Amino acid sequence: MKSPVLDAVSLLLDKLLLSNLKLLSLGAQGEDQRSSRSYEVSSFLRGDVLEVPRTHLTHYGIYLGNNRVAHLMPDILLALTPDEKRTQKVVSNQRLLLGVVVKVASIRVDTVEDFAYGADVLVNHLDESLQKKALLNEEVAQRAEERLGVCPYSLLWNNCEHFVTYCRYGTTVSPQADKFCEYKKVIVHDQTSVLASAVLGLASIVCMGLVSHIKFLIIFILHILVSM
Repeated sequence: MKSPVLDAVSLLLDKLLLSNLKLLSLGAQGEDQRSSRSYEVSSFLRGDVLEVPRTHLTHYGIYLGNNRVAHLMPDILLALTPDEKRTQKVVSNQRLLLGVVVKVASIRVDTVEDFAYGADVLVNHLDESLQKKALLNEEVAQRAEERLGVCPYSLLWNNCEHFVTYCRYGTTVSPQADKFCEYKKVIVHDQTSVLASAVLGLASIVCMGLVSHIKFLIIFILHILVSM
């Protein structure tokens, strides 16, 4: 019979790995799945917020005019080489994911096609969802241009959404990061509950002997099923 403590540790590791895989996936589509499509850039105004949906997250940028978008992108190459010819290339999914891990990014300029990565583009959707008054478009674009260059990356404190809300509204907010924090609170609470059960079971085994071991195991399994 397996130890309930080992079962608890195994369950905890599984949940941690699952949550980390969901985070690192970032909803980025595979490079070979990126479709070549054209966008009606004539309908975009300088200073507009552009957003493209990904599998789990939404990516944001500021339109600068002339088919150019400023956006914050994690990129591992920024930590590995000063070669601008390499780092100016479109950021691949592998570079992006590793950039998230090492927390290095840049606010860079790409074409609308490269920014969208084959997805549909929404314009100024944050104005409605955040219910904030936007700055003048030219000021928004200038604020974006002033921040171009390498910067630290944090999913919770400095992501692409923080960048565009700073530029367009003068304040840094990220509803996506807030939702992620709430999700992690649930995970942490669940993990704490499981560990508490494991500790209680170990104490019961030590104090009451092996007969209580079987009784506790039943209680422990029921607790896990309820908490999942």
